[in-house]
Amino acid sequence: MENSGSTAFGGAADFFSRALVAWAEVLFDKVVRRDFVQSVVATGHVETPHRVDVGVQITGTVIQIPVIEGQNVKRGDILIELDPAELRASEQQAGIAVSQAQRRVRQLREVQKPVAEQALRQAQANLNNAQTILRRNENLFQKGFISAAALDDFRKAVELADAQVQSTGKQLATTQPNGSDYALAEGAVSEAGANAKAASARARYTVVKAAMDGTLIGRNVEVGDVVQAGKVLMTLSPFGNTQLIVEIDEKNLRLLALGQNALVAADAYPQQRFTARLAYINPGVNAQTGAVSVKFDVPKPPAMLKQDMTVSVDTEVARRPNALLVPVSAVHDADGAAPWVLLEKNGHLERRPLQLGLRSGGFAEVIDGLSEGDLLLPATETLTAGARVRAAKPTAAP
Repeated sequence: MENSGSTAFGGAADFFSRALVAWAEVLFDKVVRRDFVQSVVATGHVETPHRVDVGVQITGTVIQIPVIEGQNVKRGDILIELDPAELRASEQQAGIAVSQAQRRVRQLREVQKPVAEQALRQAQANLNNAQTILRRNENLFQKGFISAAALDDFRKAVELADAQVQSTGKQLATTQPNGSDYALAEGAVSEAGANAKAASARARYTVVKAAMDGTLIGRNVEVGDVVQAGKVLMTLSPFGNTQLIVEIDEKNLRLLALGQNALVAADAYPQQRFTARLAYINPGVNAQTGAVSVKFDVPKPPAMLKQDMTVSVDTEVARRPNALLVPVSAVHDADGAAPWVLLEKNGHLERRPLQLGLRSGGFAEVIDGLSEGDLLLPATETLTAGARVRAAKPTAAP
C-alpha cells in the first residue's frame, strides 16, 4: 500500500512538472501604433554669444567700485574709479602750456609785428634820406666841391640803409601768418593742444564705464588695489541674444540638423519650460569625450534664465505620425545590424527579424517584421524559440 501510494503520488508530480514546462505563462510586451517623436536629450548651460572683459588702460589705485557681481548695468554706468590726482595735475600743466603757446602767438601779432613794421618804416626813411644826401653830394662832386673819397662814404651810407631795410623787412615777414616765427608759434599751440587732449584722455581713463547694457558676472578687484593696464578686472555679459551651449554624444550627430526645435528646462526651474532652436553644430568632435558642441538660440528667454545656468535640452529630431512601435526592451541586438524578437505565435515563441527606424524614450519604430498587437517576449526572459507560452497579462498601450 505504501509503495502503491508513493508511485501514484510520484506520477502526479511528474505530470504537473511536465505541464509547467509545456506552458510558460509570461508577461508580454505589446506592439502598438501611435504618433512618435524621436528626440535627443542632453544637458548644457546658458551663455550669451560673447562676453566683455573689463580692465583699465593705466596703472592706478582703485578708490571706488559702485557695482557688485551679478548686478545688471546700463551703458555708461561707472564700474571702476581710480585715483585721479596725478593725472589731473598733468592735465592742468598741459592746459597751462596751451595758454603760454597762445600768448606767444598773441605777442607776435600784437607786439612783435607792429615793432617790426615800425622798424621797417624807420629803415625805409633812413634809406630815402641817405639816397637824397647821395644825390646832393653827387652834384657837388661834379662841381668839384667834394672829393671822390667823400662821395664813396655817402654811397656806403645808402648801401647800409638799404641793407637795414632788407633786414627789417625779413623780420616783419616772419611775424606774418605765413612767416616762420608765426608758424613756429602756431605749431607750439597745436602741440600744446594735442598734449592737453592726451592728458585729458588719460585723466578720463581713471573712470571705467560700461560699454553696453549687461550683467556683471565676474569681479576680480577691490577698493585699494593697485591695478595695471591689460589685467581683466571684471567680466560683463551683454544683454541680447541668449544661447545654450550643449554637448551631444557623437552617436547622435547624424540626427541633428540646423533649425530643429527643442524644449528646454532649467535645472533650477524644471516646471518653466521654454523653446530653443538649433543654430550651430561644431564641425569637430572632442576626441577625449566623444561629444559634439552645439548651440541653441533662445528667441524669448524667460526672466529667470541666468548666465551659466544648467539646462536640460530635449531636441526633436524626427516625427512619425501613426508609427508602429516596439519596446526596445523586447529587442535582441537592438544596436546591431540584425535585430530580432521572440514573437508569440499560436502559443509558441517564434524568432522574427526586424527592420527598425527611429528610436526614443525606450521605443523603436518598426519598419518591417511586426504588426500592431503582436506580443513579444521581453529580451530579459530566458525562453527560446519554439517554447510553448501563453500571455499572463498583455501590457496596455503606452
